[in-house]
Parts: sequence; structure tokens; C-alpha cells
Amino acid sequence: MNILFATGGTAGHINPALAVASYIRETNENARILFIGTADHMESRLVPAAGFDFKTIDISGFRRSFSPKAIVHNIKTVLRLMKSSGESKKIIRDFKPDVVVGFGGYVSGPVLQAAVKMGIPTCIHEQNAFPGITNNTVAKEVDRVMLTVEDAKKYLEAKNEPVVTGLPVRGELLRADRAMARAELGIADGKYLVLSFGGSLGAEPINEAMYDILLSSAKSGKYCHIHSVGTNGGKYLEKFAQQGFVNGKKGTVEVRQYIDNMDVCMAAADLVIGRAGASSLSEIEAMGKASILIPSPYVAENHQYHNAMALVNRNAGFIIEEKDLSSNSLGRKIDELLSDPKKLKQVETNARAMAVINARERIAQIILSLANNA
Repeated sequence: MNILFATGGTAGHINPALAVASYIRETNENARILFIGTADHMESRLVPAAGFDFKTIDISGFRRSFSPKAIVHNIKTVLRLMKSSGESKKIIRDFKPDVVVGFGGYVSGPVLQAAVKMGIPTCIHEQNAFPGITNNTVAKEVDRVMLTVEDAKKYLEAKNEPVVTGLPVRGELLRADRAMARAELGIADGKYLVLSFGGSLGAEPINEAMYDILLSSAKSGKYCHIHSVGTNGGKYLEKFAQQGFVNGKKGTVEVRQYIDNMDVCMAAADLVIGRAGASSLSEIEAMGKASILIPSPYVAENHQYHNAMALVNRNAGFIIEEKDLSSNSLGRKIDELLSDPKKLKQVETNARAMAVINARERIAQIILSLANNA
């Protein structure tokens, strides 16, 4: 059985595909798996590191601008698109896949379209509540469309009825124990823990809003707080050091550059604050955490806003848009939630109800059924 995955661009596309591919490899000895991506994005590093064969095509995305530089880029993109169709067909002919799977990113478009024309079974997975351009385009051609959340269905015109599979969540998060995690972090019984971050790189608007909140919390000690400034947030570590933080710690507050034990921190947390990427939200749901979501307005199709609203509309989370974000607005929301345990508990319950714990297995089952019926 030969399975071809096409995805790339961001970790939000690549990591779910790797999780599913790894599960298939573990449970099917006869499965041969190949990934197609680009040479200049993170899939070229992540896929081989996970032990999968990897081939590249030359493709780029369109820029939504009429600047001279953008126009030149888009002309080159059209030429690459024409070339990538032939490259995709050659890889497909050589590998002879029983099914072709797309996990988003513009690299998956020409691969899926070539597979459809060659009569090979195809499927896609959409991570976000508002579908990306590539998946929106190919949904009407592929055999199966899989979704993380039901909300995405209304934006897609699919050949067959889409199925909600959820999004794979890392096993260490699912196995994490709250009591053990709190003991490991030294969180006293009856003390709330707030966990906040802006992604691995960090988000300056979140760091700015958090600065006064963290200083106040370190002084009052009314709750514990772990905050990550991100790898680009080094200047904030210096600012906190100037305010008496020693090795990032002061009172009940800890400021880190990066959270490398997210399973422990999230398991111990009572409230999570961060962006609204699909993977983060799936983890929040799986662990049943109340959250204040601050969607990034800089992503394609503003999809993080739609991701966040999928929780908000089910009373499973809260949103503060970046344009409304300040230390005051965020601080008031934190205080409001931590002073209402009943409300906090209900939101946790609603978030957990949205979780699809066996997403990896569901997605794999659909892929294998298409391959077996090829």
C-alpha cells in the first residue's frame, strides 16, 4: 500500500500530517509513505527528521498586492504552477500511490489536482474553521473532505459530504495528569494557575499586554502565572529582570522564553491565554481548559478569528481581538473568570465536549479505506 502526503508551509499543516502518517506506519507494516513539499519551507526539515521519504516540487503562493514586487512574484508563481503540475505527475507515476492525501498549504494543490486527473483516490484535511484557499479550491474535486470542526463545512463546496474528524493531539498531552503536573510545578492546592503564551516565536502585542499584569500579579500573589515571551521576546526577559525577577521568577510568577514542558504546564493550568491556531485549540479542548483567545490578525483569511469563534459560540472559550487588547481589558477578563469558579467549570466542560480524542485514528481510517478500495 502506497500513501502520498502533500503538505507544507507551516507547522499547523505539517505536524498533523506527520502524526497521522506515523500512526499508519506503526499500525500497517505494508504501508509505504512518501511526502511531497517544497525545499525552502519547514517541511524539508520536519519530514525527513520524522523518518519519512521526501520529494520536492517548485511552487510558491500568490501575494495579495499590486506592488511591482508582488506582481513579479505572482508571474513567477504562475510559471512555477505550470511546472509543478508536471513535477507532481512524474512523482505520482514513479511512486504509484493508492491514495493521495492533502493537509493544506499551496504545495498540496498541484499534487491533488494531478492525482484527480490520473484517477487516483484523493482526500484532504482542513485544520481551520475557515478553510484555506488551496483546500477550498480542491474540495470540489477530491473524494473525501475531513474537517477539524463542523464550522468549516459551510464555507466549502465539496463533491461528497465532509466528515468531522478533529485534529490529532500529541500523546503526552492526553496522558498528562493534573495533580502530578501541579506537584511538579510546585503549585499549592487551591491556587489558580494561569498559563499564557504567543506561540514559539512569541507575540509582541500579548507580551505588551501581559507586562503590567505579570508585575501586578508578582506583587499581589493572588494566583500563579507562567508566561512565555517566545524566542523573539528576549527584550521582555530583560525588562522583567530590571523589575526584580531572578531567573525569570518573582513571587508566584514565572516568565520563560519558551515552554518546553507544555504537557505539564497545560495540565496544571486553570486558564490558558494565547493565539487561536488550530493545533493549540485542539489541545485546549482535549485537556478541557478554559481559555482567553487572542487571534492573530496577520494570518491568511483571518482564520484564527474563526477558530476562536468556534469555541466562543459554544461557550467553550473567550475572545479578545488584538485591536481591543490591553493590560486593562485582559486583566479584567482574567479577574472575572478566576472570581467565578462555576463559570470557569462550565467553560472547561464545554471545551472538553468539543474534543475529538481519536482524531488520528479517524483520519487514518478514511485514508486507508480509500487506499484499499483503489
